[in-house]
Amino acid sequence: MFKHYTMNQVVLPLDLEMKLQENDIAYAVNDVVETIPAEAFDTFLRVTGCPAYHPRMMMKVILCAYTQSVFSGRKIEGLLQDSVRMMWLAQGYEPSYRTINRFRVHPEVKELLRQCFVQFRCQLVQEKLIDEEAIFIDGTKIEANANKFTFIWRKSIEKYSANLVEKSNQMYDELLELEIIPEIERETSDELSTEELTKVVEKLDEKVEAYDKKIEASEIGSERKQLRSERKAPKQYRKQFKDYLARKQKYQNDMEIFEERNSYSKTDHDATFMRMKDDYMKNGQLKAGYNVQAATEGQYVLAYDVFPNPTDTRTLIPFLDKIEENFFELPDYIVADAGYGSEQNYEDVINHRKRTPLITYNQYRKEKKKKYKQNDFHAMNWEYNEENDTFICPNGKRVMFSHMSNRTDKHGFTRTFKVYECEDCSSCPLRSLCTKAKEGKNRKVYYNEKWEEQKEYIRQQLSQKKTGEIYGKRKIDVEPVFGFLKANLCFTRMSVRGKGKVENELGFAFLAVNLRKYIARNRNQPIDPENHPTKNGSNHQKPMIGTIFQFIWLVMSQP
Repeated sequence: MFKHYTMNQVVLPLDLEMKLQENDIAYAVNDVVETIPAEAFDTFLRVTGCPAYHPRMMMKVILCAYTQSVFSGRKIEGLLQDSVRMMWLAQGYEPSYRTINRFRVHPEVKELLRQCFVQFRCQLVQEKLIDEEAIFIDGTKIEANANKFTFIWRKSIEKYSANLVEKSNQMYDELLELEIIPEIERETSDELSTEELTKVVEKLDEKVEAYDKKIEASEIGSERKQLRSERKAPKQYRKQFKDYLARKQKYQNDMEIFEERNSYSKTDHDATFMRMKDDYMKNGQLKAGYNVQAATEGQYVLAYDVFPNPTDTRTLIPFLDKIEENFFELPDYIVADAGYGSEQNYEDVINHRKRTPLITYNQYRKEKKKKYKQNDFHAMNWEYNEENDTFICPNGKRVMFSHMSNRTDKHGFTRTFKVYECEDCSSCPLRSLCTKAKEGKNRKVYYNEKWEEQKEYIRQQLSQKKTGEIYGKRKIDVEPVFGFLKANLCFTRMSVRGKGKVENELGFAFLAVNLRKYIARNRNQPIDPENHPTKNGSNHQKPMIGTIFQFIWLVMSQP
């Protein structure tokens, strides 16, 4: 016996919400987007033309698609025709993939996503899912939507530019020596600027045009042949200088795109070539990508940002600035791994933000090992005389204070060192084990007082019970978020190009991660109809079904 099935019976359209299960992720998507204030959508209003789809509906549709690991505009369009939850969120509308793609990269969507993250965090605080005691910061590299072999390297451009300067100066001197063109005014003799190269090309054009007029005016074959022969050199120089001018402009444009980076991709100028962890060929291949930073608590992403530099050290300060400006007030503890440990970062968090950094440094674990503490040739293990400000080396020699030294890195941060020098290393039997200084020179020790004080501060913080427990949560708080993003959500490559568009897409992706975790946690909890009147679930079906059968009975009872 089979259940009744026929394709010839009319089925009345029902409310699609009846088909959704309790705690369906569509409800969470709807709730998050509904918390956005109506004023945030005013920038999308159109004065003329066809009315646009409501931004609230577009946000729900795209966010719901991302929770289902669908990132293509065409596939999202297909879901609007097949998926019940997408049909319910769209309420019968079916925007095209072009409309979807245009909306998700719209600059104003960035503010809507920010509102979603702020409201979602407020909900987590209200439900006591996070305690606002600390944030956990880490970064990961995600491949850009760019061709793999379209890299441009700063060193190559600088090398080619230097060769161009040398060749153009040499050829300009040849022009003056051959008296092909008169000398032009130059700002400097080091290199020819683009304006000066343009003037040289104009002078050569005039020279060639003069020869052309003479050739046209002459009727003697031998004379015309001689003029064409004399015109050959200016034409060749003109062609060469036009090439120099085009290359000069290209190299200048490349340097503007680089800014502080060492590389960029031709197909996505904001992407930088980085080493990815998924190096399947084990050959250290570089791929165009972005350094994505996330701040989490309770395995929920509370803030995010995108940076072009592959290392994390230079991202902490601007990321914290963005969190304070756009998302929420920083908690008491800032937790991160050793990749963020630097003198500049510690100074910023402790002195400027008045927060406690639970951030290790590169040598933290190494310094705790017995082998390091028993190394007699490490200056930090030497005997120190505070009165004379001297160290005693393993050979018993005094290592005395010499002078102060300042080092400024390429980013403009200055570090101050106290330089100590041994009184005599010439006849030391331990010289080969103690120093690599050349013969006749003594060992020098560079001691950064501020850095050593910061390291001691970090060691004290991590040795305490409370702060040690907070730091111990780092791996189980922020790392799973990236694993969920890449492994479960399958978000391993960008779908859009350009930093602004990438930020929007990452906002949708991280919000999708949050909602999937939130729904997984609440899946076994029943929904309270009083607090969630729109989430009727099975209670909604009973009155609806009764109404439908009553309608059918009235129709059939008519004569």
